[in-house]
Amino acid sequence: MISCKFENDTPANLRHVTVGSIVVNDQNQILLVKRAVEHRFGKYSIPGGFLDRDENTQEGTLRELKEETGYEGKIDFLFRVNDNPERPKEDRQNVDFLYVCKVIGGEPTLNHEVSEIKWFTEAELPIDEEFAFDHRETILKYFEYLKQPFQLPIIG
Repeated sequence: MISCKFENDTPANLRHVTVGSIVVNDQNQILLVKRAVEHRFGKYSIPGGFLDRDENTQEGTLRELKEETGYEGKIDFLFRVNDNPERPKEDRQNVDFLYVCKVIGGEPTLNHEVSEIKWFTEAELPIDEEFAFDHRETILKYFEYLKQPFQLPIIG
């Protein structure tokens, strides 16, 4: 939560905005990063993070992809806006904008936030306990969408 006061000195507890990339390759594999131990306990997630001031969600998504993986990306479409305040693996009630993206350049590059960058098929996905956030649920919804398309974006 972001604690602040509005202009009239009314206190407020606001939610963070986060962005993420469901990066897909031609073999329908999903790109995951393993968070460094000090950045979410060494667990997997899709590349993403907090939206910076003065950027839109698409700019933030591509920036986070580049920062966390070294890859440059292209957004295909908005897949989900996860605004559920009861997300069990979130400590800040983040509102997450999740885009499907493709890699268009760059090389995989580890950094202080990421200890591993790896492509996974649906069958190879780590179990839920190995994910830092609820991204596994979103990835499984994406694989469902590939088999039987439904209306997008998913809200909630």
